[in-house]
Amino acid sequence: MSRELSFNLFEMNTVGHISQGLWRHPGNTRERYTDIEFWQSEAKLLEAGLFDTVFLADVLGAYDGYRDGPDTAIREAVQIPNNDPMLVIPVMAAVTSHLGFVATFSTTYEPPFAFARRASTLDHLTKGRFGWNIVTSYLPNAARNFGLEDELSHEERYLRAHEYLEVLYKLWEGSWEDGAVVRDRSGGVYTDPARVHRIDHEGTYFRVAGPHLSEPSPQRTPVLFQAGSSPTGRAFAGKHAEVVFVGGASLPDFAASIEDIHREAEGFGRAPGSVRTLGSAVLIAGKTRADAERKAEEFERLSSAEGYLAYAGGGSGIDLARYPKDALMSDVIASVATTKDASTMSRYAPGATVGDALREVTRFDRGPFFALGTGEQIADAIEGWVAETGIDGFNLRQFVTPGTIEDFVEYVVPELQKRGLYRTSYAEGTLRERTFDAGAATLPGDHPGAAYRRR
Repeated sequence: MSRELSFNLFEMNTVGHISQGLWRHPGNTRERYTDIEFWQSEAKLLEAGLFDTVFLADVLGAYDGYRDGPDTAIREAVQIPNNDPMLVIPVMAAVTSHLGFVATFSTTYEPPFAFARRASTLDHLTKGRFGWNIVTSYLPNAARNFGLEDELSHEERYLRAHEYLEVLYKLWEGSWEDGAVVRDRSGGVYTDPARVHRIDHEGTYFRVAGPHLSEPSPQRTPVLFQAGSSPTGRAFAGKHAEVVFVGGASLPDFAASIEDIHREAEGFGRAPGSVRTLGSAVLIAGKTRADAERKAEEFERLSSAEGYLAYAGGGSGIDLARYPKDALMSDVIASVATTKDASTMSRYAPGATVGDALREVTRFDRGPFFALGTGEQIADAIEGWVAETGIDGFNLRQFVTPGTIEDFVEYVVPELQKRGLYRTSYAEGTLRERTFDAGAATLPGDHPGAAYRRR
Protein backbone atom coordinates (compact mmCIF):
# COMPACT_ATOMS: atom_id res chain seq x y z
CA MET A 1 0.00 0.00 0.00
CA SER A 2 1.39 3.37 -1.00
CA ARG A 3 -1.06 6.21 -1.50
CA GLU A 4 -1.03 9.69 -0.09
CA LEU A 5 -3.60 10.30 2.62
CA SER A 6 -5.45 13.50 3.42
CA PHE A 7 -4.65 15.11 6.77
CA ASN A 8 -6.68 18.04 8.04
CA LEU A 9 -6.63 19.97 11.29
CA PHE A 10 -9.95 19.76 13.13
CA GLU A 11 -10.42 23.34 14.34
CA MET A 12 -13.03 25.81 15.53
CA ASN A 13 -13.01 29.58 16.03
CA THR A 14 -13.32 29.18 19.78
CA VAL A 15 -11.45 28.60 23.02
CA GLY A 16 -12.58 25.01 23.63
CA HIS A 17 -13.51 22.79 20.70
CA ILE A 18 -13.74 19.09 21.66
CA SER A 19 -10.90 18.70 24.18
CA GLN A 20 -12.82 20.07 27.13
CA GLY A 21 -10.82 21.71 29.91
CA LEU A 22 -7.52 21.78 28.04
CA TRP A 23 -7.63 25.53 27.49
CA ARG A 24 -6.04 25.51 30.98
CA HIS A 25 -2.95 23.66 29.75
CA PRO A 26 0.12 25.89 30.21
CA GLY A 27 1.25 25.19 26.64
CA ASN A 28 -2.10 26.06 25.10
CA THR A 29 -2.62 29.40 23.34
CA ARG A 30 -6.34 29.03 22.62
CA GLU A 31 -7.22 32.20 24.49
CA ARG A 32 -5.65 34.06 21.53
CA TYR A 33 -8.34 32.81 19.13
CA THR A 34 -9.58 36.41 18.70
CA ASP A 35 -6.20 37.57 17.35
CA ILE A 36 -5.39 37.65 13.64
CA GLU A 37 -1.84 36.60 14.49
CA PHE A 38 -3.08 33.37 16.10
CA TRP A 39 -4.74 32.25 12.87
CA GLN A 40 -1.92 33.37 10.62
CA SER A 41 0.68 31.58 12.72
CA GLU A 42 -1.42 28.40 12.67
CA ALA A 43 -1.95 28.61 8.91
CA LYS A 44 1.78 28.98 8.23
CA LEU A 45 2.54 26.04 10.51
CA LEU A 46 -0.05 23.86 8.74
CA GLU A 47 1.24 24.77 5.30
CA ALA A 48 4.82 24.06 6.36
CA GLY A 49 3.53 20.67 7.53
CA LEU A 50 1.81 20.09 4.15
CA PHE A 51 -1.67 19.67 5.63
CA ASP A 52 -4.58 19.47 3.18
CA THR A 53 -6.94 21.80 4.99
CA VAL A 54 -7.94 23.43 8.21
CA PHE A 55 -11.43 22.04 8.86
CA LEU A 56 -13.46 24.61 10.81
CA ALA A 57 -16.39 23.31 12.84
CA ASP A 58 -19.21 25.56 14.05
CA VAL A 59 -22.38 25.65 16.16
CA LEU A 60 -25.12 28.29 16.25
CA GLY A 61 -26.27 27.81 19.82
CA ALA A 62 -25.13 27.07 23.34
CA TYR A 63 -25.04 23.60 24.92
CA ASP A 64 -27.83 24.01 27.47
CA GLY A 65 -29.02 20.43 28.01
CA TYR A 66 -26.86 19.84 31.09
CA ARG A 67 -28.27 21.07 34.42
CA ASP A 68 -31.11 22.71 32.47
CA GLY A 69 -29.12 25.63 31.19
CA PRO A 70 -25.94 26.89 29.51
CA ASP A 71 -24.05 27.90 32.67
CA THR A 72 -21.68 24.92 32.68
CA ALA A 73 -20.88 25.30 28.99
CA ILE A 74 -20.25 29.03 29.47
CA ARG A 75 -18.05 28.51 32.53
CA GLU A 76 -16.07 25.67 30.92
CA ALA A 77 -15.73 27.34 27.48
CA VAL A 78 -17.53 24.46 25.76
CA GLN A 79 -17.67 25.98 22.26
CA ILE A 80 -18.70 29.30 23.77
CA PRO A 81 -17.49 31.95 23.22
CA ASN A 82 -17.16 31.17 19.53
CA ASN A 83 -16.81 33.34 16.45
CA ASP A 84 -17.72 33.01 12.78
CA PRO A 85 -15.53 30.35 11.09
CA MET A 86 -15.60 32.03 7.69
CA LEU A 87 -14.09 35.34 8.72
CA VAL A 88 -10.70 33.86 9.64
CA ILE A 89 -10.27 32.22 6.23
CA PRO A 90 -9.06 35.31 4.32
CA VAL A 91 -6.70 36.02 7.21
CA MET A 92 -5.11 32.55 6.81
CA ALA A 93 -5.25 32.58 3.01
CA ALA A 94 -3.23 35.80 2.93
CA VAL A 95 -0.16 34.06 4.38
CA THR A 96 -0.44 30.72 2.54
CA SER A 97 -0.52 29.50 -1.07
CA HIS A 98 -1.72 25.88 -0.90
CA LEU A 99 -3.49 25.17 2.39
CA GLY A 100 -7.22 24.52 1.91
CA PHE A 101 -10.03 25.86 4.11
CA VAL A 102 -13.25 24.03 4.97
CA ALA A 103 -15.91 26.03 6.80
CA THR A 104 -19.03 24.62 8.43
CA PHE A 105 -22.30 26.32 7.49
CA SER A 106 -25.87 25.23 8.22
CA THR A 107 -28.61 24.88 5.63
CA THR A 108 -31.34 25.24 8.25
CA TYR A 109 -31.42 28.84 9.43
CA GLU A 110 -29.96 31.25 6.88
CA PRO A 111 -31.12 31.72 3.26
CA PRO A 112 -29.09 30.23 0.39
CA PHE A 113 -28.76 33.39 -1.73
CA ALA A 114 -26.57 35.22 0.81
CA PHE A 115 -24.47 32.13 1.52
CA ALA A 116 -23.88 31.57 -2.22
CA ARG A 117 -22.22 34.98 -2.52
CA ARG A 118 -20.21 34.49 0.68
CA ALA A 119 -18.87 31.13 -0.55
CA SER A 120 -18.03 32.47 -4.00
CA THR A 121 -16.19 35.37 -2.39
CA LEU A 122 -14.10 33.00 -0.29
CA ASP A 123 -13.35 30.81 -3.28
CA HIS A 124 -12.16 33.90 -5.19
CA LEU A 125 -10.03 35.23 -2.32
CA THR A 126 -8.40 31.84 -1.69
CA LYS A 127 -7.87 31.18 -5.43
CA GLY A 128 -9.98 28.04 -5.32
CA ARG A 129 -9.01 26.65 -1.92
CA PHE A 130 -12.45 26.75 -0.26
CA GLY A 131 -14.62 23.84 0.84
CA TRP A 132 -17.99 23.81 2.57
CA ASN A 133 -18.91 21.39 5.36
CA ILE A 134 -22.67 20.99 4.94
CA VAL A 135 -24.59 20.61 8.21
CA THR A 136 -28.27 20.85 9.14
CA SER A 137 -27.66 21.90 12.81
CA TYR A 138 -28.86 19.99 15.84
CA LEU A 139 -28.85 22.19 18.97
CA PRO A 140 -32.33 23.22 20.25
CA ASN A 141 -30.81 26.52 21.40
CA ALA A 142 -29.78 27.25 17.80
CA ALA A 143 -33.40 26.89 16.66
CA ARG A 144 -34.55 29.30 19.37
CA ASN A 145 -31.86 31.77 18.33
CA PHE A 146 -33.45 31.94 14.88
CA GLY A 147 -37.02 32.41 16.06
CA LEU A 148 -38.25 28.80 16.16
CA GLU A 149 -39.88 27.11 19.14
CA ASP A 150 -37.71 24.02 18.71
CA GLU A 151 -35.42 22.41 16.16
CA LEU A 152 -36.94 21.08 12.96
CA SER A 153 -37.37 17.34 12.68
CA HIS A 154 -34.46 15.34 11.30
CA GLU A 155 -36.31 14.51 8.09
CA GLU A 156 -37.44 18.09 7.49
CA ARG A 157 -33.94 19.43 7.99
CA TYR A 158 -32.69 17.12 5.24
CA LEU A 159 -35.58 17.95 2.88
CA ARG A 160 -34.72 21.60 3.34
CA ALA A 161 -31.02 20.84 2.79
CA HIS A 162 -31.72 19.11 -0.54
CA GLU A 163 -33.59 22.17 -1.81
CA TYR A 164 -30.90 24.45 -0.39
CA LEU A 165 -28.32 22.64 -2.52
CA GLU A 166 -30.57 22.85 -5.58
CA VAL A 167 -30.74 26.64 -5.21
CA LEU A 168 -26.98 26.85 -4.77
CA TYR A 169 -26.26 24.72 -7.83
CA LYS A 170 -28.51 26.98 -9.89
CA LEU A 171 -26.63 30.04 -8.63
CA TRP A 172 -23.08 28.68 -8.74
CA GLU A 173 -23.30 26.49 -11.83
CA GLY A 174 -26.14 27.88 -13.95
CA SER A 175 -26.56 31.60 -13.39
CA TRP A 176 -23.35 32.70 -15.12
CA GLU A 177 -22.14 31.01 -18.28
CA ASP A 178 -18.48 30.41 -18.98
CA GLY A 179 -17.18 33.47 -20.80
CA ALA A 180 -19.82 35.82 -19.40
CA VAL A 181 -17.11 38.14 -18.06
CA VAL A 182 -15.47 39.71 -21.15
CA ARG A 183 -13.74 42.80 -19.65
CA ASP A 184 -13.93 44.65 -22.97
CA ARG A 185 -12.31 48.01 -22.19
CA SER A 186 -12.71 49.48 -25.66
CA GLY A 187 -16.35 48.46 -25.94
CA GLY A 188 -17.19 49.37 -22.35
CA VAL A 189 -18.60 45.95 -21.54
CA TYR A 190 -17.44 44.15 -18.42
CA THR A 191 -20.01 41.33 -18.49
CA ASP A 192 -22.15 40.12 -21.39
CA PRO A 193 -25.71 40.30 -19.99
CA ALA A 194 -26.91 37.63 -22.45
CA ARG A 195 -24.76 35.13 -20.57
CA VAL A 196 -26.05 35.94 -17.07
CA HIS A 197 -29.37 34.41 -16.07
CA ARG A 198 -32.02 34.59 -13.40
CA ILE A 199 -32.74 31.26 -11.74
CA ASP A 200 -36.38 31.93 -10.77
CA HIS A 201 -36.42 29.13 -8.23
CA GLU A 202 -39.76 28.48 -6.53
CA GLY A 203 -39.80 25.54 -4.16
CA THR A 204 -41.19 24.34 -0.87
CA TYR A 205 -38.75 26.30 1.29
CA PHE A 206 -37.19 28.96 -0.94
CA ARG A 207 -38.06 31.47 -3.64
CA VAL A 208 -34.97 32.95 -5.28
CA ALA A 209 -35.00 35.08 -8.42
CA GLY A 210 -31.30 35.57 -9.10
CA PRO A 211 -29.04 36.12 -10.86
CA HIS A 212 -26.10 35.17 -8.66
CA LEU A 213 -24.23 38.32 -7.69
CA SER A 214 -20.71 36.87 -7.96
CA GLU A 215 -18.93 36.02 -11.17
CA PRO A 216 -17.80 32.38 -11.36
CA SER A 217 -15.06 31.56 -8.88
CA PRO A 218 -12.20 29.12 -9.66
CA GLN A 219 -14.20 26.11 -8.46
CA ARG A 220 -17.70 27.58 -8.95
CA THR A 221 -19.09 25.15 -6.36
CA PRO A 222 -16.73 24.78 -3.36
CA VAL A 223 -15.60 21.26 -2.51
CA LEU A 224 -18.57 19.71 -0.69
CA PHE A 225 -17.89 18.06 2.68
CA GLN A 226 -20.54 16.40 4.83
CA ALA A 227 -20.97 14.24 7.91
CA GLY A 228 -24.11 12.16 8.29
CA SER A 229 -24.43 8.75 9.93
CA SER A 230 -28.19 8.18 9.67
CA PRO A 231 -29.65 6.50 6.58
CA THR A 232 -31.01 9.91 5.53
CA GLY A 233 -27.61 11.52 6.07
CA ARG A 234 -25.79 8.82 4.10
CA ALA A 235 -28.23 9.16 1.21
CA PHE A 236 -27.69 12.92 1.25
CA ALA A 237 -23.93 12.38 1.21
CA GLY A 238 -24.21 9.90 -1.64
CA LYS A 239 -25.97 12.49 -3.76
CA HIS A 240 -24.09 15.68 -2.87
CA ALA A 241 -20.88 15.17 -0.90
CA GLU A 242 -17.39 14.88 -2.34
CA VAL A 243 -15.70 14.26 1.02
CA VAL A 244 -17.55 12.53 3.87
CA PHE A 245 -16.61 12.59 7.55
CA VAL A 246 -17.50 9.04 8.66
CA GLY A 247 -17.82 7.52 12.13
CA GLY A 248 -17.82 4.13 13.79
CA ALA A 249 -17.03 2.25 16.97
CA SER A 250 -14.63 -0.20 15.34
CA LEU A 251 -12.57 -0.69 12.20
CA PRO A 252 -15.22 -3.01 10.69
CA ASP A 253 -17.82 -0.30 11.39
CA PHE A 254 -15.76 2.23 9.48
CA ALA A 255 -15.18 -0.18 6.60
CA ALA A 256 -18.92 -0.86 6.34
CA SER A 257 -19.78 2.85 6.47
CA ILE A 258 -17.27 3.64 3.75
CA GLU A 259 -18.62 0.89 1.52
CA ASP A 260 -22.15 2.16 2.10
CA ILE A 261 -21.22 5.74 1.18
CA HIS A 262 -19.63 4.55 -2.07
CA ARG A 263 -22.69 2.43 -2.81
CA GLU A 264 -24.99 5.41 -2.23
CA ALA A 265 -22.92 7.62 -4.56
CA GLU A 266 -22.90 5.04 -7.32
CA GLY A 267 -26.68 4.75 -6.91
CA PHE A 268 -26.90 8.40 -7.97
CA GLY A 269 -24.87 7.65 -11.09
CA ARG A 270 -21.58 8.93 -9.71
CA ALA A 271 -18.32 7.24 -10.63
CA PRO A 272 -16.50 4.91 -8.20
CA GLY A 273 -14.00 6.92 -6.20
CA SER A 274 -15.98 10.15 -6.54
CA VAL A 275 -16.35 10.40 -2.75
CA ARG A 276 -13.40 10.53 -0.35
CA THR A 277 -13.77 9.60 3.33
CA LEU A 278 -12.25 11.04 6.51
CA GLY A 279 -12.21 9.90 10.13
CA SER A 280 -11.36 11.67 13.37
CA ALA A 281 -7.87 10.73 14.59
CA VAL A 282 -6.50 11.14 18.12
CA LEU A 283 -2.72 11.06 17.81
CA ILE A 284 -0.43 11.83 20.74
CA ALA A 285 3.16 11.83 19.52
CA GLY A 286 6.44 12.18 21.36
CA LYS A 287 10.15 11.73 20.88
CA THR A 288 9.79 8.50 22.86
CA ARG A 289 6.76 6.52 23.95
CA ALA A 290 7.36 7.70 27.52
CA ASP A 291 7.29 11.29 26.29
CA ALA A 292 3.94 10.68 24.57
CA GLU A 293 2.55 8.96 27.68
CA ARG A 294 3.59 11.94 29.80
CA LYS A 295 1.64 14.25 27.48
CA ALA A 296 -1.41 12.00 27.62
CA GLU A 297 -1.29 12.02 31.43
CA GLU A 298 -1.25 15.83 31.38
CA PHE A 299 -4.23 15.90 29.03
CA GLU A 300 -6.13 13.46 31.23
CA ARG A 301 -5.36 15.43 34.38
CA LEU A 302 -6.63 18.72 32.90
CA SER A 303 -9.68 17.30 31.10
CA SER A 304 -12.96 18.56 32.52
CA ALA A 305 -15.65 15.99 33.22
CA GLU A 306 -18.27 18.72 33.59
CA GLY A 307 -17.21 20.19 30.28
CA TYR A 308 -17.72 16.84 28.57
CA LEU A 309 -21.06 16.34 30.32
CA ALA A 310 -22.23 19.74 29.08
CA TYR A 311 -21.01 18.89 25.57
CA ALA A 312 -22.96 15.62 25.68
CA GLY A 313 -26.09 17.43 26.85
CA GLY A 314 -26.24 15.53 30.12
CA GLY A 315 -25.45 12.08 28.75
CA SER A 316 -27.47 9.53 30.70
CA GLY A 317 -29.46 12.26 32.43
CA ILE A 318 -27.66 11.71 35.74
CA ASP A 319 -25.71 14.69 37.05
CA LEU A 320 -22.62 12.70 37.99
CA ALA A 321 -20.70 15.76 39.15
CA ARG A 322 -23.09 16.17 42.10
CA TYR A 323 -22.09 12.87 43.72
CA PRO A 324 -18.97 11.90 45.71
CA LYS A 325 -16.41 10.25 43.47
CA ASP A 326 -16.28 7.14 45.66
CA ALA A 327 -20.05 6.59 45.47
CA LEU A 328 -21.06 3.39 43.69
CA MET A 329 -22.81 3.88 40.37
CA SER A 330 -25.29 1.14 41.28
CA ASP A 331 -26.35 3.19 44.34
CA VAL A 332 -26.55 6.43 42.35
CA ILE A 333 -28.71 4.88 39.64
CA ALA A 334 -30.93 3.14 42.20
CA SER A 335 -31.52 6.48 43.93
CA VAL A 336 -32.62 8.07 40.66
CA ALA A 337 -34.86 5.09 39.91
CA THR A 338 -36.14 6.00 36.46
CA THR A 339 -36.47 3.56 33.60
CA LYS A 340 -34.15 5.59 31.39
CA ASP A 341 -31.40 5.89 33.99
CA ALA A 342 -31.70 2.31 35.24
CA SER A 343 -31.15 1.09 31.69
CA THR A 344 -27.75 2.83 31.64
CA MET A 345 -26.37 0.59 34.42
CA SER A 346 -25.37 -2.05 31.90
CA ARG A 347 -22.54 0.16 30.68
CA TYR A 348 -20.77 0.08 34.06
CA ALA A 349 -18.80 -2.80 35.52
CA PRO A 350 -19.83 -4.19 38.94
CA GLY A 351 -18.34 -2.00 41.67
CA ALA A 352 -17.85 1.00 39.35
CA THR A 353 -17.76 4.34 41.16
CA VAL A 354 -18.79 7.84 40.13
CA GLY A 355 -15.08 8.60 39.74
CA ASP A 356 -14.80 5.70 37.28
CA ALA A 357 -17.79 7.02 35.35
CA LEU A 358 -16.36 10.53 35.20
CA ARG A 359 -13.02 9.20 33.94
CA GLU A 360 -14.94 7.31 31.25
CA VAL A 361 -16.60 10.57 30.19
CA THR A 362 -13.24 12.28 29.68
CA ARG A 363 -11.49 9.40 27.91
CA PHE A 364 -9.96 10.33 24.59
CA ASP A 365 -8.64 6.86 23.70
CA ARG A 366 -12.01 5.51 22.57
CA GLY A 367 -12.61 4.60 18.97
CA PRO A 368 -10.29 2.78 16.62
CA PHE A 369 -8.34 5.82 15.40
CA PHE A 370 -6.33 6.41 18.56
CA ALA A 371 -2.55 6.07 18.65
CA LEU A 372 0.08 7.11 21.17
CA GLY A 373 3.83 6.82 20.90
CA THR A 374 6.72 7.66 18.61
CA GLY A 375 6.24 8.75 15.03
CA GLU A 376 7.07 5.25 13.84
CA GLN A 377 4.55 3.64 16.18
CA ILE A 378 1.81 6.06 15.12
CA ALA A 379 2.62 5.57 11.43
CA ASP A 380 2.34 1.80 11.96
CA ALA A 381 -1.13 2.30 13.43
CA ILE A 382 -2.27 4.59 10.62
CA GLU A 383 -1.02 2.17 7.99
CA GLY A 384 -3.05 -0.60 9.62
CA TRP A 385 -6.20 1.51 9.83
CA VAL A 386 -6.05 2.42 6.17
CA ALA A 387 -5.37 -1.16 5.09
CA GLU A 388 -8.35 -2.46 7.05
CA THR A 389 -10.92 0.24 6.25
CA GLY A 390 -9.92 1.86 2.96
CA ILE A 391 -10.32 5.32 4.51
CA ASP A 392 -8.78 8.24 2.60
CA GLY A 393 -7.60 10.44 5.45
CA PHE A 394 -8.10 11.95 8.87
CA ASN A 395 -9.10 15.07 10.77
CA LEU A 396 -6.51 15.55 13.51
CA ARG A 397 -7.99 16.35 16.92
CA GLN A 398 -6.17 19.07 18.85
CA PHE A 399 -5.30 18.94 22.52
CA VAL A 400 -3.13 22.05 22.67
CA THR A 401 -2.35 24.72 20.11
CA PRO A 402 0.20 24.74 18.55
CA GLY A 403 1.69 21.70 20.30
CA THR A 404 -0.53 19.05 18.70
CA ILE A 405 0.33 20.31 15.21
CA GLU A 406 4.03 20.68 16.00
CA ASP A 407 4.27 17.12 17.37
CA PHE A 408 2.48 15.65 14.36
CA VAL A 409 4.69 17.52 11.89
CA GLU A 410 7.92 16.73 13.73
CA TYR A 411 7.38 13.09 14.62
CA VAL A 412 4.67 11.58 12.43
CA VAL A 413 4.89 13.28 9.04
CA PRO A 414 8.46 12.11 8.24
CA GLU A 415 7.49 8.50 9.01
CA LEU A 416 4.40 8.69 6.83
CA GLN A 417 6.44 10.25 4.02
CA LYS A 418 8.91 7.35 4.11
CA ARG A 419 5.99 5.00 3.45
CA GLY A 420 4.48 7.04 0.62
CA LEU A 421 1.43 7.93 2.75
CA TYR A 422 2.01 11.68 2.99
CA ARG A 423 2.90 14.26 0.36
CA THR A 424 6.42 15.66 0.21
CA SER A 425 5.26 18.79 -1.62
CA TYR A 426 1.99 20.37 -2.70
CA ALA A 427 0.60 19.79 -6.16
CA GLU A 428 -0.60 22.93 -7.89
CA GLY A 429 -4.27 23.59 -8.46
CA THR A 430 -7.49 24.16 -6.58
CA LEU A 431 -8.60 22.25 -3.52
CA ARG A 432 -10.80 20.03 -5.72
CA GLU A 433 -7.93 19.30 -8.13
CA ARG A 434 -5.65 18.32 -5.25
CA THR A 435 -8.35 16.29 -3.51
CA PHE A 436 -9.01 14.23 -6.61
CA ASP A 437 -5.45 14.01 -7.97
CA ALA A 438 -5.44 16.71 -10.64
CA GLY A 439 -9.07 16.30 -11.64
CA ALA A 440 -11.08 19.28 -12.88
CA ALA A 441 -11.38 22.43 -10.79
CA THR A 442 -15.17 22.33 -11.09
CA LEU A 443 -17.70 19.62 -10.24
CA PRO A 444 -17.31 16.44 -12.32
CA GLY A 445 -19.95 15.86 -14.97
CA ASP A 446 -21.61 13.00 -13.10
CA HIS A 447 -22.26 15.09 -9.99
CA PRO A 448 -25.93 16.16 -9.65
CA GLY A 449 -24.86 19.81 -9.39
CA ALA A 450 -23.31 19.70 -12.85
CA ALA A 451 -26.75 19.20 -14.38
CA TYR A 452 -27.54 22.88 -13.71
CA ARG A 453 -24.72 24.22 -15.91
CA ARG A 454 -25.40 26.31 -18.97
CA ARG A 455 -23.13 25.85 -21.96
